[in-house]
Amino acid sequence: MSEEATAEPPSPSDAPTGAPTGAPEGERPGGAEQDGPVSESDALRSLQEGAAAEDAERSEALKAGAIADLIAQRLNADASGTRIGTLALFNDTVSFGGGFHSGGSGRPSRRDGGSVLPLTGTELADHTELFVEPEGYGSALALLRERHLLVLTGPSGSGREAAGVNLLAEALVLGGAEGGGICHRLLDPAAVLAPGWEPPVENSGYLALVEDGPTGARGFEALPRHLHAVVAALRARGCRLVLTGGQDLAVAVRGDGGETVATHALTPVDPLAVLERRVLGHGGSPEERAALRARLTAGGVVAALREMPAARHAVRLAADIAAGRDVAAAAAALRDPSEQVRTWFDRHRNPEAVAFALAAAVLEDSGYLTVAEAAVKLRSALTAPEPAPPDVRFRDRLGDEQQWIRLDPDALGQPRVRFRNPMLGQVVLVYAWTGLDGWREPLIAWLRRLLDHGDLEVRARAAVAAGVLVWVDHHYAVHRFVTAWAAGESWPLRQAAATALGVAGSRADSAEAVWELLHGWARGGSSARQRRLAGTAANTAGGLLGRAAPGRAVAVLRDALDRDDDWGTLPSVAWGGVHLLHQGQAGPLLDAYLEWSEPQDLSPMVVKSLSAFLFAASRPYEATAGGPADGVPGVPLLLSALPAHHRAVGELWARALARRPMQDTALLALRDWIDVYADRGGPGTLDALGDLLRDVARRPGSHHERLVWWLDKWAHDRERPSRNAARLHRRLTGRTT
Repeated sequence: MSEEATAEPPSPSDAPTGAPTGAPEGERPGGAEQDGPVSESDALRSLQEGAAAEDAERSEALKAGAIADLIAQRLNADASGTRIGTLALFNDTVSFGGGFHSGGSGRPSRRDGGSVLPLTGTELADHTELFVEPEGYGSALALLRERHLLVLTGPSGSGREAAGVNLLAEALVLGGAEGGGICHRLLDPAAVLAPGWEPPVENSGYLALVEDGPTGARGFEALPRHLHAVVAALRARGCRLVLTGGQDLAVAVRGDGGETVATHALTPVDPLAVLERRVLGHGGSPEERAALRARLTAGGVVAALREMPAARHAVRLAADIAAGRDVAAAAAALRDPSEQVRTWFDRHRNPEAVAFALAAAVLEDSGYLTVAEAAVKLRSALTAPEPAPPDVRFRDRLGDEQQWIRLDPDALGQPRVRFRNPMLGQVVLVYAWTGLDGWREPLIAWLRRLLDHGDLEVRARAAVAAGVLVWVDHHYAVHRFVTAWAAGESWPLRQAAATALGVAGSRADSAEAVWELLHGWARGGSSARQRRLAGTAANTAGGLLGRAAPGRAVAVLRDALDRDDDWGTLPSVAWGGVHLLHQGQAGPLLDAYLEWSEPQDLSPMVVKSLSAFLFAASRPYEATAGGPADGVPGVPLLLSALPAHHRAVGELWARALARRPMQDTALLALRDWIDVYADRGGPGTLDALGDLLRDVARRPGSHHERLVWWLDKWAHDRERPSRNAARLHRRLTGRTT
C-alpha cells in the first residue's frame, strides 16, 4: 500500500478541530444549487458539516422504507393466503318459522294505496323458515306491534329485508290478523306520505324497501309530519308497515319530530350463523356442526365471510354447499379483490364515497381523523366549489358504502381505518388510476399535497401509494410525475420518488424497468437537475431494491459517483451506502468501496469512495424491519458487526488513515468509535476494535507509528482523556501498565 509523502507523525497542530456529524442527503454544498461540477472541497465539507434536519430526514427515509416493505409484501402476496381472525361462535337463536301465507299470483296490483306486490310462498319460506334473529330483534318486534310502523335501517346485505318480513309475520300473527296476514311489497315507498294514503289490503303487512343513497331517502324527512295520519290508516285496517333502508333513510327520519318515529338500527347477524342455519337447519348434532365448521375453515369460507360479512354472501355459499358445488372455489371468487373493487365502483360513483375509499387505500392503518381529512380534501378537488364547508360524515356511512372497511381501535382506543382484505387498498388504487380517467389529474395533485403533510406516516404512505401507480403503468408514471419528483429541490419529495420506485421495483414484472431508469439517472449530466436525479437514483438503490439485488445497487452507486470532476453526487451516494448497509448488505457495499479505492492514490474516485466509507462508519445504526440481526441501535453497524467484516473494514480504515484529505476525517471518526461507540456496543466491542487497530498497525509504512501517537494523545487529552484510548495504546505498544 502506498503512503503519504511524509512518514513523520502528525504534530498536535495537525489535529482536526471538530468531529464530523454527517450532513443531510442533498445536493446543495455551500447552501446553493449549482450547474456544472461541484468542487471536491464543497462536497467533502457537505459530509463533514452537521445539519439540524439530518436526523429527521434520515428517520423519514427509514420509516418510509419500512412501510414500503410492508406494502410490497402485500402486493406480492397471494390474496388467498391472507389470514383472518378466529372463527366466531355460531348463533343458536331459533327463528320464527312462518305466519305468512302467499296472497295472490305474485303480479303487481294497483289499489288506491299505490302499487303493491304480494310475496310468493317461496319468498316467504326463504325469508322465514331458516331466519336467524339479529340482536335486538325482540325490541324491534315490540315497537312494530305497538306503533304499527317501524323504520328498520341497516347496511345493504345485512339481512334487513328478511328481518322486515319476519317482523311483519310475527306482529300480524300475534296481533290476531284474520287469515294469518298477507305480506306485500309496497313498490312506491313514498306513497305513504301522500295525503289520504291507506293500505290497499286490510289485515296485511307491508314491506317498503327504500333505495340506498340520498335520492332514495329524499322526502322521508317529512315522515314525522305525516306520521299520525299514516299510523291511523294502518290501525284502521289492521295493518303493519316496515320501511327499511340504509343510513340515508335513518338520517332523513331524524329531522324535526323524528323522536316520534319508531326506528330500529339493525345489527348485522354473523354470516357464519346464517350459513350454518341454511345448511343444517334448526337442528344439527355437535358432530355435524364441528365437521361443517372445519370444512368452512379449510375451504376459505370463514375467511371470505370475515372479509365480506354481508348475509347475502352467506346465503349464496350455503346454496353452493347444498348443490354440491366447489365451495372453496366459490369462497376464493368471493374474496377476489379485483371483483370486489369492480363491483363496488359499479355501485358507488359519488365523489364522497370514492374519495374516502381512495384515502383509505393510500393511508390504510392510519387514524380515522387523518383518513377523513384527506378524503375531504380529495372530495373538494372532485366537486364544484362550495360556499361553506360540506356536511360530510364519513363514519356514519361506512356500514352502507364502505362495508369492506372496518374501524379497529388502537392501544389508546382511537379508531384506525383498515380494509377487511389486505389486498383491497392496492386494488382500489389500481382501479381508480386506470379506470377513472377524469380523476387522474386531481389524484396526482392530491398525492403530491399529501407529501407535504405534517405527519411523517402520511407522507410515507402517500409515497408508497405512488409506487403502486408506477407499477401499474411505468412509462406513464415516470414521465407524468416520478421524474419531476426525483428532480425536485425538496429532499422529502426526492425521498418520495425513491420510495415509490422501490415499491414499483419490488414486483418482478417491473423491476428491470426501474433499474434501467436508475442507471440512466445515475449516468446523467452535471446540471443541478441531473445531479438531483442521480442522487435520487442512489437513494433508491440503497433502499428496498438494494436489499433484494445488492449487486445492482452498488452498480447504480458507482454510476452516480464516477462522474469525472463532478463531486455533487457524493452526499447522495454516501447516504445510499448507509441505507444499503442498514438493509443488511454490508458485504457487497464494502467490496465495492475496496474495488473503487484500489488505486490508493488521490484520484477523485478513490477520495469519493473512502469519504463514503467514513460517512457510513460514522452513522449510528437505527433498527428497521429486515435490517441485520447483529446491528446494535445507536452504534455504527460497521463497528458492531466488525468481526464479520474484519478484513474489508481494516483495509478501508488503513486506506483512509494513510493520507489527506481523508486522514483528518478518519481520525475524528476513529476517536468516536473509541470514546463514544465502543462502550455502547457491549462486551467484546473494544477488544474487536483493538484487533482491528493491531492489524492496521502491522501494515507497511507509518500506520503503527501514527496510531500509537494518536492513541497516546487521546489518552492524555487534558479536556477529554480517554481510558479506552489508553487501553488500546497499551495493546499496540505491548505495555501491561
